[in-house]
Amino acid sequence: MFTGIIEGLGAISAIRPSGQGRRLTVDADFELAGSKVGDSISVSGACLTAVQIAGRRFDADVSPETTAKTTFGAARVGERVNLERAMRLSDRIDGHLVSGHIDGTGVIESREAVGNVLVVTIGVPEELAPFMIVKGSVAVDGISLTINTLEPGRFSVCIIPHTAGLTTVGFKPKGERVNIEADMIGKYVERFLSARQGPAAAPPPGVTVEMLARAGFMK
Repeated sequence: MFTGIIEGLGAISAIRPSGQGRRLTVDADFELAGSKVGDSISVSGACLTAVQIAGRRFDADVSPETTAKTTFGAARVGERVNLERAMRLSDRIDGHLVSGHIDGTGVIESREAVGNVLVVTIGVPEELAPFMIVKGSVAVDGISLTINTLEPGRFSVCIIPHTAGLTTVGFKPKGERVNIEADMIGKYVERFLSARQGPAAAPPPGVTVEMLARAGFMK
């Protein structure tokens, strides 16, 4: 689990085949002290497992599913990435709950300086719309951001100078693809509501009208 508060940047230094997937080598710009093999690290929003660590460098395998669902299918050596190590239960959650499981990708449609912030508009698939609300949270390349405006097929976020200077959203150009993870709580709420409304919403196994009547819940 992550918070969407990026620790720092890194760069992909190698990409090689690994079974049907890929293995990435990433050089972090900061010390990885305390990290060990098996730890989860968010790489531009995708939760990956470190399979080798040496100093500031770590290797992580990317499954075919992750390759297909994220921007890693087009990853290139030298590409800059956002990095965040898994949160501790004792940490403050300064962003929001981020699982590192990418829902899809979006495209940066525009970048506009407004006062002291950068307004970035991102186009997304329509199927992600039910999980988004104005002033709600979204993770873009692993960065916890607040949705400023929301329209069919797109949303905008305001990037403060600190975030622009610390993460890839500060320099990714128009037309660049980004990883999108919708708010986890929103996804659960939408799932519960759709299950209630759907015709296939059946009672849990073992719960019958007769059993409820016997227990006194029905007359």
